[in-house]
Amino acid sequence: MSPLAPRGVGSRIAAAAILVSVLAVAIVTVGTLVLGADAFINLMTADGHPAEAARSMFDDSVRRVVLVALVVAVIAAVVLSAALGRRIARPLRDVGRAARRIAAGDYAARVPRTGPEELADLADSFNQMATALEEQERMRRELIANAAHELRTPLTNLQGYLEALRDEVIPADRATFESLWDEAERLVRLSRSLDVLAEGDARLDRASVVDVDVAAAVRSATELVAPALTAAGLACEVEVPTVLRGRADPDGLAQVLANLLQNALRYTPAGGSVRVAAEAGQGEALVSVANTGPGIPPEDLPHVFERFYRVEKSRDPAQGGAGIGLAIVKALVESFGGRVGAESRDGLTRIWFSLPTS
Repeated sequence: MSPLAPRGVGSRIAAAAILVSVLAVAIVTVGTLVLGADAFINLMTADGHPAEAARSMFDDSVRRVVLVALVVAVIAAVVLSAALGRRIARPLRDVGRAARRIAAGDYAARVPRTGPEELADLADSFNQMATALEEQERMRRELIANAAHELRTPLTNLQGYLEALRDEVIPADRATFESLWDEAERLVRLSRSLDVLAEGDARLDRASVVDVDVAAAVRSATELVAPALTAAGLACEVEVPTVLRGRADPDGLAQVLANLLQNALRYTPAGGSVRVAAEAGQGEALVSVANTGPGIPPEDLPHVFERFYRVEKSRDPAQGGAGIGLAIVKALVESFGGRVGAESRDGLTRIWFSLPTS
């Protein structure tokens, strides 16, 4: 490409508009000066005027006007084309600058919605992408920070016990080894939860989604946790049809139900109740686990399915898990082609999920 050739899209549009305008004016000018001159002279000579006089009259009037109009048209075309090029190029330059800011890590970059409708739509799409990237970056940072915290606590405890054993500060008795075992087991559970979370999206690729009796799976999962619910002083109500078909990985569905029931067991105070229900919906099987208790604050509801997110912020193991259970539920259910959701109001928290029926 010639170094004098326009490089920006605005310059190219302006150059193209100028070229079209010049060609149009040139065609009109040639037609006027060549064909129009002959027609003018013919008319004048037919009216009795000499050909030379007619030619002189044409040159003095029409030709001069046409040439002045040509100059004015070219100047107007240049000015208007330059303005058009700038108007189109400005939003594109804004998008380019914002894209470079995002590439440098500034996910707050946005572009104004200006210019023609197509460029305004481009700005909207770019801003939506930037918002999604900003949210992903927030989740990534929280994931790293929360994972580090969840790993740091048991590792610090293990290190403290081992140093105390090495220095003979505490005796190497059964209670000490049981404490070490509990911390090691906590790390193993965290590792397994992360494995399940990572494999959630891959379950569908293994062709493990089959037609299952969702009602039977709900009854089986509830029966397994019933003794723990009774020991905790919780009432349990199960409302499912005789048969309810849905599509899921049987092992994954069992994991989903176990996680939801364990959550209900953990967060329902003594004397409370847990209700498990399943019903047929529009082309889907809907399952819900509801429990009484303090509930989930409205500001926390949109985040309960995020990895390592915990409504109870103290991170005391006695007050909750690692904050991975509902993230596993979401990953598994979505890998089956289903949906998840959470509701909490008036002292009742309800976690639900749906499975496709075909």
